[in-house]
Amino acid sequence: MVAWKDYKAIAKERGALALELYVVESTPKMPPDSIKENLPAHLEYQRDLEQREVLVLAGPTSDATGELMEGAGLIVYRASSMAEAKKLADGDPMHQSGARSYKLRKWLVNEGNISLNVGLSTGIAQLS
Repeated sequence: MVAWKDYKAIAKERGALALELYVVESTPKMPPDSIKENLPAHLEYQRDLEQREVLVLAGPTSDATGELMEGAGLIVYRASSMAEAKKLADGDPMHQSGARSYKLRKWLVNEGNISLNVGLSTGIAQLS
């Protein structure tokens, strides 16, 4: 195994982006009604983090077949440390209520492609 900070330095040296983010895997602990009950507060919390430019991406995940919604999700934060990311995850109403539990990991973004299309006359933006 390699220390995280050493791997990050190696990635930067080879020209990778080496953007450090924090990923939360949020999984149901209670019945679907508890998830639904906490959804409005959870979405408001997410909107606040988005406006503060802390939330990078968030959304639900399917079951392993890709056919069913189980109430789980992934959340990606910008944070200065694991402790700060943990405070963000702990502050989520889904986690505070016990409706969901979570696993938190650092994520080093090295490769990929994101496209943004903005219609100047329509004001419509599309991310793909």
